[in-house]
Amino acid sequence: MPDDLQPDVLRLELTELGDAFRAYQRRPEPDLAVLAELHDRKARAFALWADVTDDASLREEAVRAEAAARTTREMSANRLGIEVDVGGRVVERLLTRGQGAHARGVLEHVRAHSPLPGAEARLAVLMLTLRAARAGIGNVTGQDLSGWLQGDAERVLQELVDVGWLRLPEEVEAADALESRPEEPTQVTVPSLLPAETRPITFGKVTRARLSGWAQKVVGDRKLRKKKARAATRLLAVYTAAHSRPDGRLAERIEGAASDGLGLDVVASFCALRPEDIAEHAELLVAVGWLTEADTARGKLRGRLGERVLPLSGLV
Repeated sequence: MPDDLQPDVLRLELTELGDAFRAYQRRPEPDLAVLAELHDRKARAFALWADVTDDASLREEAVRAEAAARTTREMSANRLGIEVDVGGRVVERLLTRGQGAHARGVLEHVRAHSPLPGAEARLAVLMLTLRAARAGIGNVTGQDLSGWLQGDAERVLQELVDVGWLRLPEEVEAADALESRPEEPTQVTVPSLLPAETRPITFGKVTRARLSGWAQKVVGDRKLRKKKARAATRLLAVYTAAHSRPDGRLAERIEGAASDGLGLDVVASFCALRPEDIAEHAELLVAVGWLTEADTARGKLRGRLGERVLPLSGLV
């Protein structure tokens, strides 16, 4: 670096940057986030230096520093289980890839084993399954139930009890469960999820809590609530979030590879709809910004999650 380099602020930045890189090399443990910031600073400083001196080699060095910053940030994100989009921006996901796979497993279990045909019951079965996934027992409040099912909560809860899929504590009726508060929730039992030799769902405590929170964020999405979206629409929101790539494109795994779009028959089966009804509910998701686009031609639902929804992607 020339001693007479102008402007002074550039000479000072380059001096401080050299000191910062040397200090980083002396660190006992690497910190990739810090290193990425240093590469960013180097890229900006060398680009300005190239502008001042019209030196092509300095401009090439700035480009290399930009690439190093991207690569370092991607390495840091991979270590933390965070996805980076094509522009190099970090998108903080609620689920890891493994948890996304578990989420899809739960959705398939619910699709195949839901005891009642309607969308309201299907939504209740999904949310209650996630609450009771590990031990067959979970806690719910009246606010949970009314948030999931609105005016149908008591009816749906009672129907699930009547068919034996759900058990409430002795002397607790469905109406009582709707009155339960966070400080004294109702403990519910799902007999099919009780520990046995073969368990339909197997994952740990942290994953269960993460999946339950993920589904709650989807079902309770503010814009979906504002539009008073029906149970089938919210089920479709859950399904599209779970079956999307890091860039938001809808996809499903077939023989280990991610395909383009989702089969309408399977989507409809999960949402308790007819395949020809999916388009209507997909359009509602587009209207609230859940999807940026949706196409149901040729037996597939194709589309992309909106940017605000990307953190909920299941990372197919």
